[in-house]
Amino acid sequence: MSLTQISYFVAVAEEQHVGRAAQRLHVSQPPVTRQIRQLEDELGTRLFDRTPRGVRLLPAGERFLAHARAILAEVDAARRAVAESPSKDMSDGACHLRHVPIAMRGQPS
Repeated sequence: MSLTQISYFVAVAEEQHVGRAAQRLHVSQPPVTRQIRQLEDELGTRLFDRTPRGVRLLPAGERFLAHARAILAEVDAARRAVAESPSKDMSDGACHLRHVPIAMRGQPS
C-alpha cells in the first residue's frame, strides 16, 4: 500500500467521482482508477460501489477512510516537523546508525 494509493482513495471518497478526484489531484483518470483497483486487490475487498454517476463508499471503504485520513495527517505532521527543525550537518555523527538494522539499534554490543 502506497501513500499515492491512500491519497487517491481519499480524493475519490471525498469527491464521490473518479474524474473529479483526478482533476483535484492534477492527474488523468486512468492512473487513479488503476491505483484504487490495486489498493482494493491488496486489501482483498472492494471499497467503492461504481455507478454511472460516480462512486459511493461501501462499508469497507467507510472503515478504511478514517484510517486513510489519519495516515495522511501523520505524514503531513512528520513533514512539517522535519521542515521546522534546524538542519543538522551529516558530518556530526548524527547519521551513524543509518546502516544499522532497526532491530539491532539500542541493543548492547
